[in-house]
Amino acid sequence: MSKVNGATIGIDLGTTFSAFAVMEGGQPVIINNAEGARTTPSVVNIKEDEITVGQVARNQAIVDPMHTVRSVKRKMGTTEKVVIEGKEYTPEQVSAMILQKIKRDAEAYLGKEVKNAVITVPAYFNDSERQATKNAGQIAGLNVLRIINEPTAAALAYGLDKQDKESTILVFDFGGGTFDVSVLELGDGIFEVKSTAGDNHLGGDDVDQIIMEWIADTFKKNTGVNLLDDPTAVQRLKDAAEKAKIELSTKMKVNINIPFITADQTGPKHVNEDLTRATFESLIADVIKRLEMPVKQAMKDAKLDASGIDKVIFVGGSTRIPAVQDMVEKLVGKT
Repeated sequence: MSKVNGATIGIDLGTTFSAFAVMEGGQPVIINNAEGARTTPSVVNIKEDEITVGQVARNQAIVDPMHTVRSVKRKMGTTEKVVIEGKEYTPEQVSAMILQKIKRDAEAYLGKEVKNAVITVPAYFNDSERQATKNAGQIAGLNVLRIINEPTAAALAYGLDKQDKESTILVFDFGGGTFDVSVLELGDGIFEVKSTAGDNHLGGDDVDQIIMEWIADTFKKNTGVNLLDDPTAVQRLKDAAEKAKIELSTKMKVNINIPFITADQTGPKHVNEDLTRATFESLIADVIKRLEMPVKQAMKDAKLDASGIDKVIFVGGSTRIPAVQDMVEKLVGKT
């Protein structure tokens, strides 16, 4: 391998969130972004040539959809363009804007220039999608050392390459916007993707949407007001729904309280509802069903049953939902 100059970071360029890490003392360490968070929303807002990336852009997504680009990863490798204010952008150019923010934030953390990156992609990405990811890195001023499969990166992060025996690993990756299951075979430090399945239009965002609609329905029954007609209310509902989902991973009940969400002749109105984990699980029963099929499919394609899987690893915030963990445990027979 030729000598690599400058600092190198690892980047998980996600559909809804991205993260980046650096090797410190032989261990990968996640770098906090300029806002102090471990993940950066993969959202770009372009207004009169002013580009905003991350949480600020995500906050504007509902109020200002005309200038906001989300989930651009789904367009990678296609000729589809993003058009804002009459100007066209390729998916690579938009992804490069996200990568530029990551590069800047990493440089601020490291105190030196970041020249190189290793970027992850889904195992099912084809050559043109992989090449587009590489091009995005180059546009952002990064030398892309290599593109690696996300399930392989996850297995490396868990240190599974250090094992001395051959093993079969199921990687269950349920992120903000996409869901992938991969079966990996590991032997002599080499990972081979045996099968991959999933649904690239299913993620934590769908769970948030279900909670949002439940809050809005309950509110409409009580007040006759439809909150989904008001973009500002929708943004607040979305934030509250996501918070409730996260809390329900550790609590049996959460209180959803949004003061002054709207007003009518009688005065201001507030959202104040309790959501129990049992109600939450019944609301997302369909999502859980949709997660089951790809797991069965990936095992079938790899010609394995549950006894052939040595380990299961979870990736993505939405895998913290207890109902998701229970379902995988039942299917694979392993914690």
